[in-house]
Amino acid sequence: MSKLKVGLLSALGVIIILMLIVFAAPIRGVINQWAFGIQKVDDVTNYETIKKVEDTCRAMISSYEADKLTYEQYKDSDNAEKQSWAEQAKMRANKTVSTYNNYILQNSFVWKDNIPNDIYMKLEVLE
Repeated sequence: MSKLKVGLLSALGVIIILMLIVFAAPIRGVINQWAFGIQKVDDVTNYETIKKVEDTCRAMISSYEADKLTYEQYKDSDNAEKQSWAEQAKMRANKTVSTYNNYILQNSFVWKDNIPNDIYMKLEVLE
């Protein structure tokens, strides 16, 4: 090859490498967006994912309701130990509320407006 061809090929190689460096983030963004779209479709149509999300929600609801009942049962007690139980149950319930509400936000796409009747869109904080 002539020196001109080698020089042009070298310059072209350097330009391509520089373009890849400059456009790496946008290219990666497009690839990630595409992969996320595929994962979202898989999650919506995959029974195992739907079952896992529903089972997790039901477990958190059950925990919340048990703690809520404990709190309501002992909150007005004259016994200091039972009031302590109530406060502990309230703290656990409110922690579950926070976790559950975030979990619902992150996984609501699984149901596509077809949420089961026994799963709530939001749990309420105990005051």
